[in-house]
Amino acid sequence: MSDVNNQTYDVIVVGAGPVGENVADRTSAAGLSTVIVESELVGGECSYWACEPSKALLRPALLYAEAARIPGVATAVTGSLDAAAVLKHRDHMVADWNDRGQVDWLESAGIELIRGHGRLDGVKQVTVRAPEGGTVRLRARHAVAVCTGTRAALPPLPGLDLLRPWTSREATSAQEVPGRLAVLGAGVVAVEMATAWRALGSEVTLIAREPRLLGRVEPFAAELVADRLRAAGVDLRFESGIVTAERAGGPDDSVHLTLRDGARLVVDELLLATGRAPRTDGIGLETVGLTSGDWLTTDDSFTVTAVEGEWLYAVGDVNRRALLTHQGKYQARIAGTVIADRAGGRGLDTAPWGRHTGTADLLAVPQVVYTDPEIAAVGLTTEDAALAGRTVDVVDYEIGWVAGALQHDPEYRGRARVLIDPERGTIIGATFAGAGVAELLHSATIAITGEIPLDRLWHAVPAFPTIGEVWLRLLETYRDQRHPRTGSTKS
Repeated sequence: MSDVNNQTYDVIVVGAGPVGENVADRTSAAGLSTVIVESELVGGECSYWACEPSKALLRPALLYAEAARIPGVATAVTGSLDAAAVLKHRDHMVADWNDRGQVDWLESAGIELIRGHGRLDGVKQVTVRAPEGGTVRLRARHAVAVCTGTRAALPPLPGLDLLRPWTSREATSAQEVPGRLAVLGAGVVAVEMATAWRALGSEVTLIAREPRLLGRVEPFAAELVADRLRAAGVDLRFESGIVTAERAGGPDDSVHLTLRDGARLVVDELLLATGRAPRTDGIGLETVGLTSGDWLTTDDSFTVTAVEGEWLYAVGDVNRRALLTHQGKYQARIAGTVIADRAGGRGLDTAPWGRHTGTADLLAVPQVVYTDPEIAAVGLTTEDAALAGRTVDVVDYEIGWVAGALQHDPEYRGRARVLIDPERGTIIGATFAGAGVAELLHSATIAITGEIPLDRLWHAVPAFPTIGEVWLRLLETYRDQRHPRTGSTKS
């Protein structure tokens, strides 16, 4: 591509993952000419190295674990998972890392794509270095949206280049099952990948610097996951860490680890699942007065607060508000509307839950951890409430006491917890741990975002026998906690 100067659009979006695609979709639908810049695959991290491939690996593992516990089915579940078939299915779910379908969608939406590395080059300016060596200089009339997401944050281990560790990308795209896998980390990536690769046949050791798994979820949920991982044969080592790591090279190419307690491990692959860092290095932040490599702080309209003129937006993981694909897409819908209405000279509704305000990032972020059992949570946890100094009523119920759960699994293990604001009589947090609980999450999200009074929730009748009947049981439990009854029984 030859040099082309001063191509002008209303909106420039840097990063064509789900977040960037949604910003571009909103601005294009509003009649603004929009160009999107991408250096890798259109569809981004989620489509090819995170959400989609990880769930394609996990679904067979979770289905197998559930089936093995069901009378009449368990005896039919023989042998191990067909790892080759699972990996082939994973490849299909990521379109074999081909983004043609995503590009077709951009074209159908009237969004222009420029492939290459985009970087800011002053106010409303972006320079794109194309793969074949040319340069395109872009100018925006109204807005530039940075949607570059995050990358794996690696710990300070010496010799990382020679070690060739896995990050989340290699863990979700590997073409062979490692015989022995060590996982450093205790968060979502660590536990999901430990679950998947153990089910596919790896001997897995999970090394956590923390005293427990999943430090941001309710402890009871994390304990259920730890129990199932142990039962599956995963070696959990808490309050530990890696002191040295070295790849031997040669025919076996194994990785030799020394742990904090002096223990030594030899594994085939090492997955470093130790957090995320913003993809903001090398994108020209310094040309607009920002620091390369930093997270980008925004207000609730996703406008970067440190840059004057209300033209620079940071949407999705890069602003660190909520590192989840669906939450980034929520931000993108709002940011796209903000850009369009500012371009049209229309005022903004900046009230909480308003059309131009990202409120859910603070009060109602839903998340599912696809482990055995699943964890689904939205709103505050008990620890969040304590740190915020909020008085809450905590209501727990064993999901396995619900008839629908026993139909799902006669040995169902799981628990539901809701946090209630006693003054307002509304739910402000919910956590479910158990098989199939992901499908309970949206009802909890609606209850929290809609601020539905408990008195009204009594009229939301759950079907019998479903796991969703746990909602009724939670309400009954809360009623009985406030007004204890004696000498009565209930079937």
